[in-house]
Amino acid sequence: MKFRSDPASIRGSLAPVVTPFTATGELDLDSLRALVRWQLAQGSHGISIGGSTGEPGAQSIDERIAAMAAVAEETADRVPFLPGTGSAKLDETLRLTAEAERLGADAALVITPYYARPTQEALYSWYSTVAKEFPSLPIVIYNVPSRTAVDINPETVARLRHSHDNIVGIKETTKDFEHFSQVLHKCGRDFLMWSGIELLCLPLLAIGGIGFVSAVANLAPAAVAKMYTAYVEGDHKTALDLHYALHPLVELLFVETNPAPAKWVLEQRGLIASGHVRPPLITPTDAGIKRINELLAQSEGVA
Repeated sequence: MKFRSDPASIRGSLAPVVTPFTATGELDLDSLRALVRWQLAQGSHGISIGGSTGEPGAQSIDERIAAMAAVAEETADRVPFLPGTGSAKLDETLRLTAEAERLGADAALVITPYYARPTQEALYSWYSTVAKEFPSLPIVIYNVPSRTAVDINPETVARLRHSHDNIVGIKETTKDFEHFSQVLHKCGRDFLMWSGIELLCLPLLAIGGIGFVSAVANLAPAAVAKMYTAYVEGDHKTALDLHYALHPLVELLFVETNPAPAKWVLEQRGLIASGHVRPPLITPTDAGIKRINELLAQSEGVA
């Protein structure tokens, strides 16, 4: 909650941590807490949970709230906490966002409602409802059309930004880099933007972004955080070197559906008790594991 009054301070590498489960599929809050402590020790600038990497669609609302509570307690206002609170249903989104506010989240990351493919007017209505319900909580739009089958237009983002003071930014997870620039152009360059596309994290900083919520931070948090710090301190060579050094890990994340590969690696390293992913995902296949190990070998010294 310490950063809630100044959303622009929610910058840098915000690690979107996985949600650990036991080998039999139950929520593993002990592993989650340990994972957050490790992220902070590695230098991540903030923590997020409940986005795509956190498998929110495979959890009950109560489980998502329990995970948020564990992360909020571990971060303890030392770094910004930006939980994902969106759902395909409005009542669930409102409940999750209310719990995030109560738990002291610095902002709420609200995904575009998935599967239904709402129109732009419907998206405006959806986010307006959330913003009006929580006028004191910064709201961050989460645009990830590859997961939701809907893309929020720059014009709609701008309309929301100018209608609601607490709609402060957007996490852009689209490979259309022109979309990033159009949003900032139409919303104003003081609008806050984080990248959710790993290989666009560094380029976003050049056009005015303030950080990233990148799944690769699950495997190389120190390197991802250092890439941001190096760039903002003017050491662009180091930032660029890290950007390219992270390429094998970015490929690793998507050898099979994220977050299965990342969870497998975290289990092998003893950072979580189990790499279990809930259906409809499965743990990596033998062929996938072979490729994961090849990419790990290529990323030696980074992860």
